[in-house]
Amino acid sequence: MKTVIGVRLRRPGKIYYFNPGNKQINKGDFVIVETTFGQEYAEVVMGNKEISEEKIVAPLKDIIRVANKKDKQQNEQNKKKEKEAFGIAQENIKKHKLAMNLVDVQYQFDNSKILFYFTAEGRIDFRELVKDLAAIFKTRIELRQIGLRDEVRRIGGNGICGREFCCCSYLGDFDIVSIKMAKEQNLSLTPSKISGCCGRLMCCLKYEEEVYEEKNARLPGVGAIVNTPEGQGEVEGLEILKEIVKVKIKDKEGNEFHKKYELKDIKIIKDVDKNTNNEDDDEELKKIEKLDEIEIHNSQEE
Repeated sequence: MKTVIGVRLRRPGKIYYFNPGNKQINKGDFVIVETTFGQEYAEVVMGNKEISEEKIVAPLKDIIRVANKKDKQQNEQNKKKEKEAFGIAQENIKKHKLAMNLVDVQYQFDNSKILFYFTAEGRIDFRELVKDLAAIFKTRIELRQIGLRDEVRRIGGNGICGREFCCCSYLGDFDIVSIKMAKEQNLSLTPSKISGCCGRLMCCLKYEEEVYEEKNARLPGVGAIVNTPEGQGEVEGLEILKEIVKVKIKDKEGNEFHKKYELKDIKIIKDVDKNTNNEDDDEELKKIEKLDEIEIHNSQEE
């Protein structure tokens, strides 16, 4: 076992482990740490805690120090300079007539580098822009092209549920979300209803996927033939989480009636292939799903 603290370099974002040494550091404190990009001012989201060494990505780095008053002032000054740098960069982007949308600016804590995050439809030749910005700010400049998911994460906002976007509040990593998840949850396949403000499939489709997969594996598909206490019938609807099956049955006179049964009260005679409707996906949905995969795998975010 190893004693570590968990820090977040920015909110939201991944949690990284650091060695606190012989210091007792509590959740909510701030520390200065060394990363691959330089020194960072980081928030402690997990105080001293013993965890298995198997969960630690070696090598485990030490914190440089607990943030002091001077460090906090430096961080506040950096935030102010980021706003100024954003406006200057916007003007230079217009001057060079570049088809790019500036999203965010981030100063390294020690001012050794400034990162400019932007979105664009394709590759952008920003070499002249970098030269101009380096001449203005007299430090290293890095431009990073990010996807729409990362853009919304940095801008922030509320989802249709009324809560703050998951990616802005606690979600550390983006998972690949597929149309199959929406189908298994019996959701509308209208793009506007299952897409987030970023225009990509909603991250929350992933949350209950395991539960739906487990239940769908036991439930019959729509169109399956089942035996019920009232006779044989065809499945025409499901309440997946409640494990309720709606069945269409014909009586001895040939009259149809509909009734709901719990899964334990029916027996599946002939099921259907639950994957046969994949080819019927809307083309717009296929495009959204493909963009999700590209952005998640190619994102340059930490």
